[in-house]
Amino acid sequence: MTTQMTHPMTYFRRFPLTRFRPGAVVAAALLCVFAAAFTAVDAHAAAEVHRLSLVLAGVPTGVNGGDFNDAIDHYNRVTLEPAPHYEAMPHISFTWFFDAELRYFVRPNFAITAGVGQLRAGHHQEFLPALSQAIDIRTEVLTVPVHVGGAYYMQPYNQGDFQARAFVGGGLVQYTYTKASFTQTLSNADSLLDLRMGGTFRRSATQDSPGYYLEGGAHMFFASRFSALIAVVYRSGEIRNMVVTENVNNGVTQNPAPGSPALTPDGLPLKLDVGGVGFKMAVGIGF
Repeated sequence: MTTQMTHPMTYFRRFPLTRFRPGAVVAAALLCVFAAAFTAVDAHAAAEVHRLSLVLAGVPTGVNGGDFNDAIDHYNRVTLEPAPHYEAMPHISFTWFFDAELRYFVRPNFAITAGVGQLRAGHHQEFLPALSQAIDIRTEVLTVPVHVGGAYYMQPYNQGDFQARAFVGGGLVQYTYTKASFTQTLSNADSLLDLRMGGTFRRSATQDSPGYYLEGGAHMFFASRFSALIAVVYRSGEIRNMVVTENVNNGVTQNPAPGSPALTPDGLPLKLDVGGVGFKMAVGIGF
């Protein structure tokens, strides 16, 4: 958390919406890999390739944002940049995507996959324009992707009780419970601040949409039920026909009303893009 002067009577604080610790995730994944490797050394057995595995993954990934980022730019230009200047809200561009999937080998070189995950990205900023006054701004994108697909495995590389196999895969994604929201809350605002900032408002929209994913990487097996997987993943995820779920300003519902098509500041249909490129780090548990 940082605090800096942005105006003689204005202070600014920025909070990450999600306080993930990438180092802890990577360390946990590596710990599982090393534990599996040491188990394999002690076992002096062949690498175990289980037909069915539960794969738990953490994916640092980019998020394209789409028209939602354009709406943030418009808000910055109209509301935050004019004097007194406030720090601009950042784009939705990066987050951690967490996923759990079942991977089943129907043939020695081909596996089918099915799973569900969660992607949540956003930012939280707070300005303190005067004593006892506060401006709280939040942006958030949330979606629950459900995917099915397959992976083709290349010839294995064997070294003692260790086996590594390159693979390529892909499949279909259904982005469910997708929601984009923008909230501004004014605390103890006088009429001047209310007029300057446009009041307290809550705006959100939702929609489900299909997409697809492509991945390629390596799957490492040991003489234990645990395996490790790393891959580069591309996700296509453009959400069209967004529908307004909330549009309230100072307690009064505005147009477009809930149930209406969500629009950009230019009056065009809003398109949210939750797709992006990420690096998948996963641990598999064989059954």
